[in-house]
Amino acid sequence: MKTQVYTVKQAFVKAARFCAYQERTQQEVREKLREWRMYGDEAEEVICLLIQDNFINEERFAQTFAGGKFRLKKWGKVKIEYALRQKGLTEYCIRKGLAEIEDEAYQKTLEGLLAKKWTTIEAESLYERKHKIAQYAIQKGYESEMVWTTIKQMLDGKTNFT
Repeated sequence: MKTQVYTVKQAFVKAARFCAYQERTQQEVREKLREWRMYGDEAEEVICLLIQDNFINEERFAQTFAGGKFRLKKWGKVKIEYALRQKGLTEYCIRKGLAEIEDEAYQKTLEGLLAKKWTTIEAESLYERKHKIAQYAIQKGYESEMVWTTIKQMLDGKTNFT
């Protein structure tokens, strides 16, 4: 089986289509170029062209990724930050991405998650129930201090579990 060898121009066109489909990071494009057997200076040249033509914009990627994971999957900032680090983004891009999440919406989403989970948890005691919903929210990526404070406020009646 003969493998396709791409010129820089051909790889650029193919990579541009790959990036136009959805936001991509440099790391994702580099991996795709490796699959296409393009390495070194040629691969970097393709990436530079993609950046110049705004097909790759890691700041925009971070904002889209963070906003999407928060709104659709209800992820917390800790989990989102970890995922962005895994994608090889800079601290600057990660901060820009997390800035997309408004504090008020973040708090309301956490309260909603806790209230919904509260009704589904079976526990022997209040202590066990609190522990289970806290564990759930923390694994979703919410900050532990914020989770415990919100649970306390909800139990004190400052916000509702319904």
